[in-house]
Amino acid sequence: MSKEPKGAWFALLILFGINAMNFYDRQILGAVAELIRKDWALSDTMLGTLGTAFILMYAVVGVPLGRLTDTRSRKKILGIGVSIWSVLTAASGLAPNFAWLFASRLGVGVGEASCAPAANSLIGDLYPPRKRAMALSIFMLGLPVGIFLSYRLSGLIAHAYSWREAFYFACIPGLILALLALKIHEPQRGAAEEHPSAGRQRAGSPYWVVLGIPTIMWIIVSGALHNFNMYAVNAFLPAFLMRSHLMGLKEATNVSSIVLGAVGVIGLLGGGWAADRLSRTRADGKLLLSSITMIIAAPCIYFALKQPPGATVEFMLLMGTGSMLMFVYYSCVYAAIQDVIEPALRGTAMALYFFAMYVLGASLGPIGTGMLSDHFAKKAMEVAGGTVMTEQFKATGLHSAMYVIPLICALLAVVLFAASRTVSADMEKLRKWLREQAAG
Repeated sequence: MSKEPKGAWFALLILFGINAMNFYDRQILGAVAELIRKDWALSDTMLGTLGTAFILMYAVVGVPLGRLTDTRSRKKILGIGVSIWSVLTAASGLAPNFAWLFASRLGVGVGEASCAPAANSLIGDLYPPRKRAMALSIFMLGLPVGIFLSYRLSGLIAHAYSWREAFYFACIPGLILALLALKIHEPQRGAAEEHPSAGRQRAGSPYWVVLGIPTIMWIIVSGALHNFNMYAVNAFLPAFLMRSHLMGLKEATNVSSIVLGAVGVIGLLGGGWAADRLSRTRADGKLLLSSITMIIAAPCIYFALKQPPGATVEFMLLMGTGSMLMFVYYSCVYAAIQDVIEPALRGTAMALYFFAMYVLGASLGPIGTGMLSDHFAKKAMEVAGGTVMTEQFKATGLHSAMYVIPLICALLAVVLFAASRTVSADMEKLRKWLREQAAG
């Protein structure tokens, strides 16, 4: 049986840290968005545009970087990428105006695009299939941990000083991790596989090979839907709590750090454990599990949004449960991608998946929710016969816009169920090809 090589746990720890800073840096903007909006008199649509700028650049640069990770040193790509995004995160705090902040977020997107393809490719070569879902879950713990720390620390720093200092704080940890990334042992591609031909790839364009796999196509659709939700809720939940539940910045970011961050640890670890267990008896186990958890998450989030002002405990229980279940997605789907694609194309597969999920999903989440919020706020003002846009109308608008999240959760459950219907055939097709290569 194939086992992880020496240094695998050190590499996984560094990759976890890099992923935590990846999400820490990108979430600072969501934590301090209300302060920036009031400082510069921005609309919710303009706030959403800042998130969308980062996401589009992240997605566009991610495809060539993903292809590069299949042919070049992945640890060097990571080291350079982490350095770039850390420096430009600090530069965001220097922004004298909206245009500067917009440009700096574009630069952060360039750096952060290196993380997912390189890290997922490394983990795929460090851990055998039977341990891969849990290893990926540990790596993806960086997502909730990064979000938790970003909301908690950014809120505290901005409360004590200003929103600018929140951006400065993130630079040094990132640069330290960039240096540590260079210490990672670079495994041979396919080293953790049980087939001697795992380092080869199927004939034809690598992009068309990946896109020709039915399960990958369903997963790409699921990624777009899931990332719309994740980026919408992360961009606007603190603002929603401040407007609708009348919380201060410190309380709103603390609540957000728990219901969007801390609970993710349970979702990822529990999801990784359950996915590995279920996949031993069912080839479709990972995707079926993610579909079930998503259909349960939808009503939890819906009823969380229905809670009246002041019902903080009820909101946290419902929203935290829904968010925890949404995190199971990462444990299941990331591992499922590696089940149907050969190791030599994993970087390319992840890059295409990320391109679609960010361009078609995440890029629309912040700006789409912001536009809906402005639309419903204007409608509330017209219904009330008002002529001036007040904070109360803005609160009503954002509250109405947030209901798109549980609706998409329900649709996502259907798409993941469809993926679970094709994965067995795609896994068998890959195994057959690998056997033929070994025999040839």
